[in-house]
Amino acid sequence: MSILVKWGRERLHVPLPPPHTKLALLRHSLAEYTQLPEHAFKLVHAGAVMKDDSAPISSYSIRQNSTIAIIGGSDLPPHNRPSAIPKKQPEPKTEQGTISQIRSELDKVRNTLVPSVDIFLFAIQNDVIVWPPQNGSAPSNTALAPLPPLQTPTLEHTRLAELLLQSLLRLDAITADGSWTDARLERKGAVKEVQGVLDKLDGEWGRRNSGRL
Repeated sequence: MSILVKWGRERLHVPLPPPHTKLALLRHSLAEYTQLPEHAFKLVHAGAVMKDDSAPISSYSIRQNSTIAIIGGSDLPPHNRPSAIPKKQPEPKTEQGTISQIRSELDKVRNTLVPSVDIFLFAIQNDVIVWPPQNGSAPSNTALAPLPPLQTPTLEHTRLAELLLQSLLRLDAITADGSWTDARLERKGAVKEVQGVLDKLDGEWGRRNSGRL
């Protein structure tokens, strides 16, 4: 599932974040992708400017196939940016090179984000506020991973969700020629896996919060 983001002549197909995702997180991810300052542009949906970054995207009726426009900003999309220095022509893309790029992104998620997500889920399920937990128990698949101390639950959830969303954006930006069946399947599988991690993270977070209402 995705939404369409219009940025000048660019058309970005962005993975649809969970309904309770704050607009600020979507704005930050788009700023990372476009390299625009976060507060230098407006996000417009259904003809209205979305002003409250603390509101969930569901409050703006953003759903699958919604269209958001990026308005303003000091920069133009990449193909419209003037360049004083001629750039070297890139090497011709190959299907194997594209597959390697996809696998590299997926490996980063598996080796860094997945262990952190497992720790976070373990922590909120056991009411652990700091890492390592005092009872010495830990998810077995995180034993070898170098992991940062767990932040407060809200900050840690935001951090992990943002990093996963950025990974989905990078995967979406990898183009595969229409005849490259293997590369297209590889990207589809990678997106599905990363989206699954994000859904798991947000699902457990939502259940935790609903149980405390």
